[in-house]
Amino acid sequence: MRYQFLTAILFGSIAFSALALDDSKENREFQAKRYMASQPSEEMLKDMSKSMAMNLPPEQRKDFRNMILNYVDIAVIDEVAQGALVNYFTADELASLADYYSTPLAKSATKKMGSYMAELMPAIQAEFLKAFGEMEKEKAEKNRALSDVDE
Repeated sequence: MRYQFLTAILFGSIAFSALALDDSKENREFQAKRYMASQPSEEMLKDMSKSMAMNLPPEQRKDFRNMILNYVDIAVIDEVAQGALVNYFTADELASLADYYSTPLAKSATKKMGSYMAELMPAIQAEFLKAFGEMEKEKAEKNRALSDVDE
């Protein structure tokens, strides 16, 4: 029984490696484009700007959304994203991401990410500011403990 199990694992790993994509730069670029097509930056930017604007006073929301949508160069973001995807992920990983994010369930979940991030970002920012304040307080306490240069 053990040998049958080991044989199944061996054949499974051989079959899997035979199905793996060649991890060439060209394959990574192709799969990165597939992934990015499943996650359009413009849609994500619209959703994110709408959700983030809700953290502002009502009279500032429209100007904030307009600023994001009219002045952020999506082509620059896409170019950087494409390069980063190719640099950090294998062709198989990118293919898997593209396959997943092309499904209706993933598209539905993705639409909710803007609202999720808009709710999460104020807490993250507050914690960063608190941590910075604590760090500055600790530095000041250490500095006060040092002797003066003029002494």
